[in-house]
Amino acid sequence: MSGKAEAEKVLRRFTDGYNDAYRKLDPALVDRVETGAPAEIARADLAAQRALTPGGNPGYPPLVLDDARFTIPKMAGWPKFFVADTHSNRDQHRWLLVFTRADAGRPWKAAYLSLLNQGSVPQFALDKDGYAQAVPAAAETNEAPLAVRPEALSTAYTDYLRSGAGDVFAPGTSTTQIRAERAKLARTPTFWAEYIDTPEKAPGFPAPALRTKDGGALAFFTAHHRERRTAVAGVRPEITDPRTKALLKGDLKQAVTYTRVSESAVTIPRKGPVVFLNRIESLTEARGE
Repeated sequence: MSGKAEAEKVLRRFTDGYNDAYRKLDPALVDRVETGAPAEIARADLAAQRALTPGGNPGYPPLVLDDARFTIPKMAGWPKFFVADTHSNRDQHRWLLVFTRADAGRPWKAAYLSLLNQGSVPQFALDKDGYAQAVPAAAETNEAPLAVRPEALSTAYTDYLRSGAGDVFAPGTSTTQIRAERAKLARTPTFWAEYIDTPEKAPGFPAPALRTKDGGALAFFTAHHRERRTAVAGVRPEITDPRTKALLKGDLKQAVTYTRVSESAVTIPRKGPVVFLNRIESLTEARGE
């Protein structure tokens, strides 16, 4: 990444590609500008919309991202990443996009999207030239320690969702509330639910992180979640949501398994619990049995 001028081109290429994919409702176009969780979400979304509107959506209102503030770490070697903090024409949030590039022969792609409230974007630690500091790999030890290594977040989070044990994460909507909601659905009068949470890691799902002024870090990570709902005897499962129905495969008789992907932005302190700033979870597949 040579600087702001290149970052602006990357952002413009992303919005052009994103809008083209949603006008044509073509999932194949997603991989040109997105990767990781955003690509999975967009492919599923476009596949569902295309099933309902085969002719595309030429009247799609284009996404506009402006007032961009770029945070670019100085990095040797590959892969590389940078963060674009933008205003969108969709809502009042700041859209934080993390762009990654695997090597010099591949394009920059959006690997994370987080929606943050105004004023909640952390302040990054910058050097005298304005470059940010990426959190280096675990093998590099010449840095202040963090409560959790970024690359360990996905495993720590999926372990927490499964057991509820430990104090790695602060209570909130993305932690204690999810476990409480799952407990309510574990057994109902019409079905029971089982969950499998799968951690993800680089190279397919990296966990980029930038140092913040307070000595901690802002980090991003991905996880996959499967929920299997099995109907009690005498009850046939029913799906009414149009998007879910469009993504449904298999023969829905007694059970359905929902596959979802989540992408999260968190702050990691030097000591204390990890705090979620934003978590986006979206259905990517439904399979009936």
